[in-house]
Amino acid sequence: MTEPAAIEGRALTKSYGGDAVEVRALRGVDICVERGEFVAIMGPSGSGKSTLLHILGGLESPTGGTVAAAGVRYDALDDKELTRFRRDHIGFVFQFFNLLGSLSAAENVLLPALIAGRHEPELRERAVELLGRVGLADRAGHTPSELSGGEQQRVSIARALLLAPDIVLADEPTGNLDSRAGRGILQLLRNVCDAAGHTIVMVTHDPAAAAVADRVVFLRDGEIAGEVEGGSTERVAEFFTTLSPDDLATAAS
Repeated sequence: MTEPAAIEGRALTKSYGGDAVEVRALRGVDICVERGEFVAIMGPSGSGKSTLLHILGGLESPTGGTVAAAGVRYDALDDKELTRFRRDHIGFVFQFFNLLGSLSAAENVLLPALIAGRHEPELRERAVELLGRVGLADRAGHTPSELSGGEQQRVSIARALLLAPDIVLADEPTGNLDSRAGRGILQLLRNVCDAAGHTIVMVTHDPAAAAVADRVVFLRDGEIAGEVEGGSTERVAEFFTTLSPDDLATAAS
């Protein structure tokens, strides 16, 4: 039998507000990400990128359509089951790091296990091991205020990997970083995908960041506008220029 996709959305729609002021964030989006694939989602501001990512991660429910991860449909799970599934199978990396200032780097990495009520000594060892993998072995005892932005994002990536999720969802993970730190984070995500086999879906507005992915999916006005292979900033940027000038101006702002 064919193995199910890592994550798949079919005919996804998302609307906000009432009939008089309805905003349609997604308009029938189909997306399929295979196991071990690194997919970037690009598009202008307001195109539905983050909404799509949140729906794929089970953080929001679609107005219509279905999402399944490893063959498990989210709409077949109740709230507790979905929370448990999300905790066990999906790791999240956000633009603003979301670290707790009173905790050390190692404690922040360990946080998902503590929230889940898991206190196995092996998880503490894994937290330290992951900090080593992201180049922060000597910063385990430092609080976020003692770390640079790039280091804080590395901590958040280690945290996302703590429970060995099948899927990592990253929302503008380099958005608050300078170009050098951003390149380091992108290379780290690429290594995570290649070496550990994690499936990664990343939202970005930057063609250079998107080019790190295997495939780049473009959204415009809540719809799929096309896709290209990753690996080349020029190829990604060239496709992006086929969007309207208004879209490009919005994306650059």
